[in-house]
Amino acid sequence: MPELSRFFGIIIAMYYDDHAPPHFHVRYGRHSAIMAIDTLALIAGDMPPRARGLVVEWATMHQHELREAWRLAVSHAPLLPIAPLE
Repeated sequence: MPELSRFFGIIIAMYYDDHAPPHFHVRYGRHSAIMAIDTLALIAGDMPPRARGLVVEWATMHQHELREAWRLAVSHAPLLPIAPLE
């Protein structure tokens, strides 16, 4: 699973040729979640509220890049890194 970004112990990744709706995967310690790109809603898994808030803040700033990463992943093209939250 290609890593897109990493910040504050949170890892954001995306699978190639994954199922719809467009989404990204989040890992934080022993927690993992799947979040929709368009709505930033939690699709599956769990995440502590503070970590989830950081992910939503980051994803809001990078939604266009996440959509582009999804497009690339569906076509099996190399994914580009996305700047972390600072």
